[in-house]
Amino acid sequence: MFTLASLFAGLAWSEASLISARAIQGLGAAVITPAALSILSVTFPEGRERNIALGVWGAVGGFGAAAGVLLGGVLTSVLSWSWIFFVNIPVGVAGFVLAPILLKESRDASVKSFDAAGAVLVTSGLSLFVYAITEAGRNGWVAGSTIAFFAVAVALLVGFVVWELRHPEPLMRIGILRIKTVTGANVAGFILGTATFSLFLMLTLYMQQVLGYSPIKTGMAYLAVAGTAIFTSALAAQLVNRIGVKTVLMIGMTSLTAGLVYFTQASVHGSYIGDLLPGFLLVAVGLGFSFVPISIAALAGIHPAEAGLASGLINTSQQIGGALGIAALSTIATSRTSDAIAGGSSQASALVSGFHGAFVAGAIVAAIGIVATFVLIRRDELEQTNVELEPVLDLAA
Repeated sequence: MFTLASLFAGLAWSEASLISARAIQGLGAAVITPAALSILSVTFPEGRERNIALGVWGAVGGFGAAAGVLLGGVLTSVLSWSWIFFVNIPVGVAGFVLAPILLKESRDASVKSFDAAGAVLVTSGLSLFVYAITEAGRNGWVAGSTIAFFAVAVALLVGFVVWELRHPEPLMRIGILRIKTVTGANVAGFILGTATFSLFLMLTLYMQQVLGYSPIKTGMAYLAVAGTAIFTSALAAQLVNRIGVKTVLMIGMTSLTAGLVYFTQASVHGSYIGDLLPGFLLVAVGLGFSFVPISIAALAGIHPAEAGLASGLINTSQQIGGALGIAALSTIATSRTSDAIAGGSSQASALVSGFHGAFVAGAIVAAIGIVATFVLIRRDELEQTNVELEPVLDLAA
């Protein structure tokens, strides 16, 4: 699904066809990512082995987040925008050819029905909520249409919770959130998505529209993030077994916050060394030291039968955080830019003013992530699950 959608996105003949292909890409990714993460969680026992496996997973995720913007600039400049989709095709083909060879099939024979109504309620509710934020930037937060969209979105999400509590085989068992560490991981994942998705968008626009970077130069500028994220993810995978998941995540969220704060001083005539590189390095530490412990905490204490649910939940949290972050922070940036232009500022100065507003908002969100990590991630829950598995690991050894 993802591979075919990538092909049609690259061949898109209109705006509607491109958006439709992207939607199908998203659906394919929503199937792939939780399945892959749940395979890791049930293959490796909780504790050191799973932490190492998730460290590799986190390294891939941290690198991918940064490498995407790097390769996107190179492909766009050297070939064309279509190749940011075509490049997925050989990878996808390799994936669905090798999967039957490398992976063993498994099914939950106890499940007799699919909660289609729950899927429709949560998807439509979250999508409408993101759309409401976008409309708020266009029509105003107190406009009748904006309030109506928010009201319907909230009603759909409340309906989803009520439906899940009553359904015999719910799409999402609400009780899973009683594990504080799992809840904390999803809050942290939501915040990480909110901050990083919008951060990369704003920095790309800043480099191209203010500093005048070409697409390929913009992509190359992200090398510092991509390269450092690989190293910090590997380091985080080692440190979680020594100083703990909570401590590593605290470091990651703090570094991400510091990076966002640093970008609030980006100037109209900024330089790469002075205005970007230090912030890039801080963000790279934040990515590596956040992806790994969030993945571990999201699966802490989860029964193998619910590995898919926990995996899907953390990925949903990150993606919804990213969608809301882009919608909200873009609204802040465009609003401040419009006000600055109306006040007589130059185009470049107005853009920088808008970006500053977005970076400040992102830093506040990331700072909330520090507090959420401190309050919700429970060392006792993580240590308890590790201790319970120690005899099993000793016997296996």
